[in-house]
Amino acid sequence: MKYTLLNSSTAAKATDCLVIGVWTKGKLTAPVGSLDEALAGELRRVVATGDISGKIGDTLYVHPSSSKAKRVLLVGCGDESALEARSYRKAVNAAIKALFKTNAKDAVMTLAELPIKDRDGAWALSMLVQECESSTYQYDQTKSKKKPAYALKSVACSAPKGANRASMNEALKAGLAIANGMNTAKELGNLPGNVCTPTYLASTATKLAAKHKTLTTKILNEKQMKKLGMGSLLSVSAGSKEEAKLIVIEYKGSSKTTSKPYVLVGKGITFDTGGISLKPGGAMDEMKFDMCGAASVLGTMTAVAQMGLQINVVAVIAAAENMPSSTATKPGDVVTSMSGQTIEILNTDAEGRLVLCDALTYVERFKPKTVIDIATLTGAAVATFGDQTSALLSPNQAFADELLGISQDTLDLAWQLPLWDEYQSLLESNFADIANIGGPRAGTITAACFLQRFTKKYTWAHLDIAGTAWLSGAQKGATGRPVPLLVEYLRRQKA
Repeated sequence: MKYTLLNSSTAAKATDCLVIGVWTKGKLTAPVGSLDEALAGELRRVVATGDISGKIGDTLYVHPSSSKAKRVLLVGCGDESALEARSYRKAVNAAIKALFKTNAKDAVMTLAELPIKDRDGAWALSMLVQECESSTYQYDQTKSKKKPAYALKSVACSAPKGANRASMNEALKAGLAIANGMNTAKELGNLPGNVCTPTYLASTATKLAAKHKTLTTKILNEKQMKKLGMGSLLSVSAGSKEEAKLIVIEYKGSSKTTSKPYVLVGKGITFDTGGISLKPGGAMDEMKFDMCGAASVLGTMTAVAQMGLQINVVAVIAAAENMPSSTATKPGDVVTSMSGQTIEILNTDAEGRLVLCDALTYVERFKPKTVIDIATLTGAAVATFGDQTSALLSPNQAFADELLGISQDTLDLAWQLPLWDEYQSLLESNFADIANIGGPRAGTITAACFLQRFTKKYTWAHLDIAGTAWLSGAQKGATGRPVPLLVEYLRRQKA
């Protein structure tokens, strides 16, 4: 989809559809001066009939008798003095859904002009573009019949009066880049496990680097990982014929040769049976989504390269398939991680932390400014937060606060859980330095406590996205989260 920022008033733009908001008291949100008087009067008469209440998400099409717009879409925006960010996003999505149901090839959107509590026009425009572009995503790669593309091909956006055009153009580009990153993550997450293997993820990373000169990719095979001492990661892939891969993507956007990178580490379990600790059959098909941490990292790197951020970023993806077989790791086995710490594997279904811990040790070589790992790690996170909020844990409160604030700004929500030393005792083992599970309680916290033991040399945070990375039921599919949170974090950093 093509997105542009309007240079003229909305009335001067011929379009298949003009999108205008309506407040609950029947007042049009678009400044009257931006519409010709005949159109403004016609719309006021329609609103006065009560056919559209102004309730957030209500929509109504009007076909004006005299206008450069073939149709006008009225969208309910709630109370004029009480519009907040989540309600704005709801109104934007209602408009997009309505647009996609028509044969309109282009549209003019005025919703970025709306006054939103604690948000500016740049945020509104970026969110509008992000939501519109991410909504264009449709999965059909493994279907015999492809879905028809939406008719809408271009969107022109108006800006609030007096807005800085440079910042608005930057916001537009950021929204598009974030959406492209989200759609990349969705596509990878939605692919079946027999297609999206560790090798497929490695190939995707290699193709991404070939597309952007600021990116380079290195793929470590099992022989190389064994030489590095990654016994923990390799214990997960031991039962599968699919070879594990450690995927390293480096983005060099800083002109400073000494600039240390920001590091993202993604869990890439391309299918998780649970191994010998076999999962129950119900909804096991959704374990193809267990690589959504890796998918979000690849999506974030897609956006970073597109935006040309002037920092250095390193992405490391630990990719493996967890299968039961005669060669699979067994409960009670003890393995040695790259860090030298030994691990008693009490449950082979707690495999994500086993691949992540070696990846977290590996990234020490980059001397990172910060490290964030992203993983569909625990069912406990789903039980705690459902599909609304990612779990955030970090021993560095300033870092946690920064990420929490950005999660609120982006509406890619996260919430902090404690990471206190008192929980570490739950991971004690009689036969190794650490056990890979901590018992039936505080599962998300003890999983993070496990990872913390491998992150002592840098500033680190953990995002458990088990509840937010995909949806179940009729809407089953990957969400592309937490790409918005990760991209915005990187946008705010300096070399």
